[in-house]
Amino acid sequence: MITLNTTPHPDGYFMPAEWAPHSQTWMVWPQRPDNWRQQATPAQAAFAAVAKAIARFEPVTVCATAEQYHAARAALDDPRIRVVEMSTDDAWVRDTGPTFVIDGQGGLRGVDWTFNAWGGLDGGLYADWQRDDEVACKILEIERCERYRTEGFVLEGGAIHVDGEGTLITTEECLLNRNRNPQLSREQIENVLAEHLAIDKVIWLPHGLYNDETDGHVDNFCCFVRPGEVLLAWTDDPADPNFERCQAALRVLEQTRDARGRAFTVHHMPIPGPLHASTEECAGVVPLAGSQPRDPSIRLAGSYVNFLIVNGGIIAPSFEDPFDAEAETILRRLFPEHEVVMVPGREILLGGGNIHCITQQQPRP
Repeated sequence: MITLNTTPHPDGYFMPAEWAPHSQTWMVWPQRPDNWRQQATPAQAAFAAVAKAIARFEPVTVCATAEQYHAARAALDDPRIRVVEMSTDDAWVRDTGPTFVIDGQGGLRGVDWTFNAWGGLDGGLYADWQRDDEVACKILEIERCERYRTEGFVLEGGAIHVDGEGTLITTEECLLNRNRNPQLSREQIENVLAEHLAIDKVIWLPHGLYNDETDGHVDNFCCFVRPGEVLLAWTDDPADPNFERCQAALRVLEQTRDARGRAFTVHHMPIPGPLHASTEECAGVVPLAGSQPRDPSIRLAGSYVNFLIVNGGIIAPSFEDPFDAEAETILRRLFPEHEVVMVPGREILLGGGNIHCITQQQPRP
């Protein structure tokens, strides 16, 4: 594998929107007992359901550790799902995998961001993340893709969404957090994003969803559904701690334009819950020093915005919540040419994220 000493934008490469055609989707098999209850058995069933839902629309590659390889292969009994052996720390490939970039002429490369487990020693979610910081490099090696490495610049894929036409959306809560790139100013961070993703404008929302342990990833809060249109997590309840976060985001979106000068159309997506882990669910997690605690008193950052766009489909989480049906209706309305598939998301949420967080699309070059 070749690691380039240039950056994608001058080389003619850009990050396409998620709705651009994919060649496959990547996932990583969960196993960490200090994050997934009951030795990750319920989470593995949930991941398998997501993988099989995606495989109806496009190929899937699942990375599993040596000790989990045969279990993953048995659970993922679909010829459209490939299982490859890879050592990892956890299963959030949106954040540990590469951000693929294309040149529109058949070229495919990958950006390998530095990963520090969502904050390193200042609020990070587990103590050792070296193997996860290597996931992007290993995926690019498998795919024989040339690599751009942002050594020292920390970014997770869930912290950004792009429209493929020059606009990126993120949150100040995450990308301006002192535990990511404290040595850089907002303008310097924008420059790194522009150089690596070929974007022209960054939309900064103040916050992500309340209690999102990733420090407010935008992919759990607001996403593009097409150029000029976003879907924003929403509550009308002033007593909900998300209320002011939603209002602040809406104010930004109403007062700004995208890279091509368009005003934003903002669609609202209800926030489920409030959702909490049960005492039994928390008891099934093995507590280890340096890992995120699991406690029934902590509100879970559940969100229907945390869905994946695939070739002809929308793979979205459900929560056995009264808002499930409304969320599905909204997605069907916003994506009339896609088939909306709702997959149970509670077990994934218990580990700290959802369907978008556990997947990484590889665009078709």
